[in-house]
Amino acid sequence: MSLVIDDGLVPRRRGWRGLPVPLRRAIQLSLILAGWQLYVQTSDVNPLIFPPPGDVFSALWRGWSSGALAGATWTTLKLLGISLLIGVVMALIFTVLARVNSFVDDAVELATSMLNPLPSVAMLPIAIIWFGLNVNSLIFVVVNAVVWPVTLNISTGFRTANQTLVNVGRVLGLSWWRMVTDVLFPAALPYTMTGLKTGLGYGWRTIIAAELVFGISGSKSGLGNYLNDARYFLRTDEVFAGIISVAVIGIILEAGFNWIERRTIVRWGMKQATATIDD
Repeated sequence: MSLVIDDGLVPRRRGWRGLPVPLRRAIQLSLILAGWQLYVQTSDVNPLIFPPPGDVFSALWRGWSSGALAGATWTTLKLLGISLLIGVVMALIFTVLARVNSFVDDAVELATSMLNPLPSVAMLPIAIIWFGLNVNSLIFVVVNAVVWPVTLNISTGFRTANQTLVNVGRVLGLSWWRMVTDVLFPAALPYTMTGLKTGLGYGWRTIIAAELVFGISGSKSGLGNYLNDARYFLRTDEVFAGIISVAVIGIILEAGFNWIERRTIVRWGMKQATATIDD
């Protein structure tokens, strides 16, 4: 255990967990960069294949200062936001209808079991046939990536709602809509947050992969197109810069959801904060 007793009263962390989170992350990042630079210097690798950190961060600075990376990032995030909104609304509709109709419930369960494990990029060929080489195809595959994990998690939250609360709602004569909004949705909030985080992760990976492989994000290139163009012209430092941008934005989006989660369902006692063995 990494907790000690200070004066017999107040538990205090020590060791690695006792350090501030920004300092821990800075140390880990420094170790990664040091190992990266050491490998480049000792292996005599061709910079065209594996550029040193300095070249990559120079390309990163050029990309953001010139607006090339900023524009690509905005295009991708805008399409992701639209797709996420559509996917969440569809998931809510599916879940509510499944709750009030057994046939819809079976249909949603069947669709979820079939489409949730399916890589969403695999739907891109049929999307291109239906919508053509445009933004609509990209939105279609990202929505497909988002809607099923969100639906699955909200449905699980509905099914695992406290039965006593459900029975109380029935005794009070709540309509099916009030039952959903006042009992089931609040009970399913932790699962909903998990579904949103999962859907965001799936959607982020899907939109980057679709742009990278098929390059169909429209007249304004996204991050996937930025990576593909840099690869085509053998600008390896820009490829690494684009990958770092994708990773950092993914971390920021995840951190945003974690911040919301800590200030809602964790604070309200609906879910415990993540702990590790040495806590």
